[in-house]
Amino acid sequence: MSIIFSAIVPHPPILIPAIGKENLEQLKATADSYSELEQDLYATQAETIIIISPHGPLQESAFSLNLSQEFYGDFKDFGDLTTKFNLRGDIGLAHKIKEKMEAVAPLQLVSEARLDHGTSIPLYLLTQHLPKIKIIPLYYSGLDLTAHYNIGQMIKNELLSSRGRVAVIASGDLSHRLTKNAPAGYNPKGKKFDKKLIDNLLKKQINEIIKFNHDFVADAGECGLKSIVILLGILDGIKYEPRLLSYEAPFGVGYLVMNFKL
Repeated sequence: MSIIFSAIVPHPPILIPAIGKENLEQLKATADSYSELEQDLYATQAETIIIISPHGPLQESAFSLNLSQEFYGDFKDFGDLTTKFNLRGDIGLAHKIKEKMEAVAPLQLVSEARLDHGTSIPLYLLTQHLPKIKIIPLYYSGLDLTAHYNIGQMIKNELLSSRGRVAVIASGDLSHRLTKNAPAGYNPKGKKFDKKLIDNLLKKQINEIIKFNHDFVADAGECGLKSIVILLGILDGIKYEPRLLSYEAPFGVGYLVMNFKL
């Protein structure tokens, strides 16, 4: 099997030491969970990471696969002018996925060498000891949840026929509306959304997640659901055990770290 690691991670910029500084302690559970994931990922000897981000180029009716020989990440948008890193793209696997799926799926190629923060924050934290690992950023679309699950299933079929060792990571935060001082303002449905999603993930109630009401999701103000649904599609038919490593919301945004033990 070529899929050897899978996880859900958040992407708060405060996790980058030069940005978070003394505030890092407020996200200790998330930071500790990232450390555990980083060790697990290193142990798998993964060759490629497919990372699904909500903050790349969004197309209403198509998914986007980012194809570049070299990628770079920085955090200057958050005031950190020093922290930078580079990773190679997996050109071969990305082309294979596109060629096999272009006739049956709305999948487009883009080329953006600079990583968005939904990819750069998790990759910086997870690849400190994997400088030679290759990456393929994937961005979700404006299509419904069923379409996202279906694209995940199709990507899975291509990965299972690959000889490489692939890790799949869904990047995304949960509700941004958990408290009155939250970035998107308060909505009581935010806590209900986070609890329901985590419960469904732990119980492997995938159909319940795909059937989430559009207004319920919109009221929660999240950015991670579609990334997670693509990951669930990739895991379809694969035996796994979900492990909740941490969930916290010190700033009114839900940060979930979950490892899917394969």
